[in-house]
Amino acid sequence: MGSYQSESRYYLHIQLTGIEPPIWRKMIVPGAISLHTLHKMLQVVMGWENAHLYLFRLTINEKTTIYGLPDPDWEHADIRIRDSRRTKLDATVWADWLKLTYEYDLGDGWMHQITIENIEHLDDENLHEDALWVTPRCLAGERACPPEDAGGISGYTLLLEALQNPKHPEHMRMRQWAGVSYDPELFSVQQANSALAILD
Repeated sequence: MGSYQSESRYYLHIQLTGIEPPIWRKMIVPGAISLHTLHKMLQVVMGWENAHLYLFRLTINEKTTIYGLPDPDWEHADIRIRDSRRTKLDATVWADWLKLTYEYDLGDGWMHQITIENIEHLDDENLHEDALWVTPRCLAGERACPPEDAGGISGYTLLLEALQNPKHPEHMRMRQWAGVSYDPELFSVQQANSALAILD
C-alpha cells in the first residue's frame, strides 16, 4: 500500500460483534485514506476475501450516515448511500468518541465495531523524516475470522461445533468445506502486514 502524506494517523480497534471468544484486530491507518480504502484494509487484516458488499455506518448524536459503493438497488429501497470512495476517514471520523460500524456481507451480516482508540497529528516537517509514520499496519489481533458464506453467527457457531467434535455427524463435511488449513484460533500479524504491504 505504500506510505501516505497525511497529517494524522488513526489507532483502530476492530471487533466482530456477537462472537465469543472475541475476534479482533488493532491497526494504524493514515487519516487521509478513503473509507473504501479502509474497507480494503479491513478485508486484509480481518481475513475476508472481498467477495460481498459492505457498508459503513457512522452515528453522530443519534443520527446515522451510511457509506458504501452506490448501487441502484439501494435507491429503490429509499436508503441513501454516500460514496465511500469520495469520503476521507479524517473528514468523517474526526473524534475518538464517534461510533463507526462496518458491515460486511449483507446476507451473513458480519458487523464489526470500530473503536477509534487514538488520533495522532504530526506536522509536515516531522512527516518527511518518518515515512513509516503513516504506513498502515496491523499491531495485534486474535483468532481467524469465519470462512466466507458461513451463514452468519449461527452458521459459524454450528461450524465450530462440528469441527471441534470428530464424532459430530457434520464433522467431515464441514472440515472439507472450511478447508484443512482453517484454524479458528489462528491469526498472524506478520501475514496481515505482508498482505497490507502489497494492497493496491
